[in-house]
Amino acid sequence: MFIQTEDTPNPQSMKFLPGQGVLGQGALGMDFPTMESAAASPLAQSLFEIDGVMGVYLGGDFITVTKAEAVEWMHVKPAILGAIADFLAAGLPVLKEGAEAPSGAPATPLDDYEGEDREVVEQIIELIDTRVRPAVAADGGDIVFKHFEPRTGVVFLAMQGACSGCPSSTMTLKAGIENMLKHYVPEVAKVEAVA
Repeated sequence: MFIQTEDTPNPQSMKFLPGQGVLGQGALGMDFPTMESAAASPLAQSLFEIDGVMGVYLGGDFITVTKAEAVEWMHVKPAILGAIADFLAAGLPVLKEGAEAPSGAPATPLDDYEGEDREVVEQIIELIDTRVRPAVAADGGDIVFKHFEPRTGVVFLAMQGACSGCPSSTMTLKAGIENMLKHYVPEVAKVEAVA
């Protein structure tokens, strides 16, 4: 099995493209920032067993692995490639039975908003889903809407995969996403990252 790799804007994260589905077409990514969070995915668990792996993000057709800063890619990359190739070649399920990859738009608390506030949130989510998420997926990550504070105009977004801990994520949030949202949605005053 040939697995392509791509650097990401985050020097601690690398994108692995196995040339086949990981979670499948249309599936939203699944972020595993710790070994404990990876209980739903035997693939993610096997990657966490590699010394130096600090995070795993599974996408529709890619895997992003985040390493410890003190570990060099040349020391951990061969083990990651081997683990992914062995796992996928064995035909093992990426997720445990009963665990499902989210699909479509992520669950958002639209019921928490009424009237004009709900319309604003729907517009924010639509912009993030159509303009932001495809671009950051190309870099091995994801950005997910979490909350909008109508009183202050603050949008809270969660950074996942290569975006989490990326040195350029602040610039992406402020110069890219915040400016775009402010342009299309005048009610937005600023964007903040949350865990």
